Amino acid sequence: MLAISSPLFSTIGWPFEDPISHNQHQNHFYKDITTDQFFDINNQIEAENSTDPSQATSCDLSMVKKLVHNASERDRRKKINNLYSSIRSLLPVSDQMKKLSIPATISRVLKYIPELQKQVEGLIKRKEEILLRFSPQVDEISCYTVHKIPLSEILLCLENDGLLLLNVSSSQTFGGRDFYNLHLQEMDKSQRLESDILNEKILSIMEKK
Repeated sequence: MLAISSPLFSTIGWPFEDPISHNQHQNHFYKDITTDQFFDINNQIEAENSTDPSQATSCDLSMVKKLVHNASERDRRKKINNLYSSIRSLLPVSDQMKKLSIPATISRVLKYIPELQKQVEGLIKRKEEILLRFSPQVDEISCYTVHKIPLSEILLCLENDGLLLLNVSSSQTFGGRDFYNLHLQEMDKSQRLESDILNEKILSIMEKK
């Protein structure tokens, strides 16, 4: 049996390998394995696509469908938000200043519609009361002494011209002349009606009669 000769230099107190270089070599080894695995997976995908091109086409179609669905959903939400904004703009200014959520906006609109209906009914009733109050005095009261035109007829003509009667009051002088104070409102607020034009309208109504 041959005896193993001792090394030329003693290894007592010296490590067989450098731990730092050993760790670096191990890291490079794992890194190489990961890279090889990545290339293997990539090669498998390319091989599957090359052998079965319909699979790649189906993936593309599913992606296109998903993108179209997302775009349609964005458009739908945008339209809904625009509709809610339009509804919110119809509320009173005090409500528009508040940051109402969509459910709160719908709830406020459902309460506001009956309020508007009551206001419209009140204005119609008030108008009928005013017309009835002055209708029995048609033969006695005239807007102009010469023409004897009923006040109700003038009010109807003004309403046809875009004016809404809100209130009316009358007074009589010692000479027996009657004066009427008409509170009118323009239905179209974008157009302003001057007092001179209103006087011309009333005079033209009386001249036609």
